[in-house]
Amino acid sequence: MKKFDVVVIGAGPGGYVAAIRASQLGKKTAIIEADKMGGVCLNRGCIPTKAVLKSAHTVHEISHMKDLGVNVELKGLDGAQAVKRAKGISDKISKGVSFLMKKNKIETFEGYAKLRSNTQIEVKSNRGHTETIEATNIILATGAHYKSFPGLEHDGKRLIGAWEAVKMEELPKSIGIIGAGAIGVEFAYFWNAFGVDVHIFELQKNLLPVEDTDSSKEVEKAYKKYGIKLSLGIEKVSAKNNGNDVTITAIEKGKPVEYKFEKGLIAVGMTGNIDDIGLETVGIKTDRGFVAVNDMLQTSVPNIYAIGDLSGPPLLAHAASHEGVVAAEHIANANPHAMDKMNIPGCTYCQPQVASVGYTERALKEKGIKYSVGKLPFMANGKAVASNETEGFVKTLMGEDGEMLGAHIVGANATELIHEYVLFRQMEGIDEEIFATVHPHPTLGEFLAESVLNAKGRSLNY
Repeated sequence: MKKFDVVVIGAGPGGYVAAIRASQLGKKTAIIEADKMGGVCLNRGCIPTKAVLKSAHTVHEISHMKDLGVNVELKGLDGAQAVKRAKGISDKISKGVSFLMKKNKIETFEGYAKLRSNTQIEVKSNRGHTETIEATNIILATGAHYKSFPGLEHDGKRLIGAWEAVKMEELPKSIGIIGAGAIGVEFAYFWNAFGVDVHIFELQKNLLPVEDTDSSKEVEKAYKKYGIKLSLGIEKVSAKNNGNDVTITAIEKGKPVEYKFEKGLIAVGMTGNIDDIGLETVGIKTDRGFVAVNDMLQTSVPNIYAIGDLSGPPLLAHAASHEGVVAAEHIANANPHAMDKMNIPGCTYCQPQVASVGYTERALKEKGIKYSVGKLPFMANGKAVASNETEGFVKTLMGEDGEMLGAHIVGANATELIHEYVLFRQMEGIDEEIFATVHPHPTLGEFLAESVLNAKGRSLNY
């Protein structure tokens, strides 16, 4: 029986990073993966969706090039090529992850893993044989899968989820999207740009309901301009595959409504891959469909850790990777910091982009926390005006002692700009430190400082 210091089950962005960090810390490490290296994020999620969103953004850029003195003609759209390109990118990066395993001397097992005890794992190989390996410590990183509700079941044909959507080369003429989180909103943007008639349905009152309300409304304004139909604040939504089309029914503004589409995307959440991996055998506790963990990612069985989507919200690749580092360092007694979920940034790659960290204004009001708001529209930023990218704003929520309670950015490159605020919060900075930092001009990023100045009544350029 092969023995390891650390065995990681699942090679997604959490699992493979955990394995690398464990190996760096001198632990004999193995990783088990039944599918492709890189997991859902790399093969069916983050990376391929960003590739097709680049195609969508290019369509929008072309429509505005005349304003810049560049006269071009859009001769056609090829959704199949956009999807094929995305798949090729995923395949290439997946091979890169395999290379990283070899580089870091991590032994790879291809197959399905199941816990037989808190130190033994059975691996059913994709080639048909079964073996048992032993581990002093185990890191579970098995990810998550679609949630399903009565009347909202995926069939993989006309009622699809995100994983089928990103592989769909032949685009439908029309599609109804149920769920206005990041997945629903991002696919809506791509399909709309490529000529699909898109209609979004959401039980909450806004798109991207977890984001600050101002951010949601900014995206709603843009989507209405694109011609994407929105049914928000609806009740009792359901979808049915009729064979040749899809019917979506709901209660909208108190009245029953019915819409027909060629296809439907159901994007109403995810739940952890907790079944058939032996959790019950070793007594690992779960909570509402996810594995319960402490702030060092330990499960109820101390030598077994759970990271990423398996351990619950936020279900984000960058959260999974960081949790993998924390778990590996805790195993190696390297004194890692505890995970602070309030400092995990959220990013949505629609147009305009949305990025945030910390509290929303809504949450601060609910908690009764005093704060001041600094909000600056990009239409007042010289670089944004020069670049013809004036949609959106920077909004900061500052505490009475100068601490940053929350930050929200909507607009071009929002998902890149949020980094400074995340670092600022992680270092427990105060406003005076941002005031003392020279920000280059002209940039979109100089509004990161200006927004904090605005919150303190000290704006210099707005």
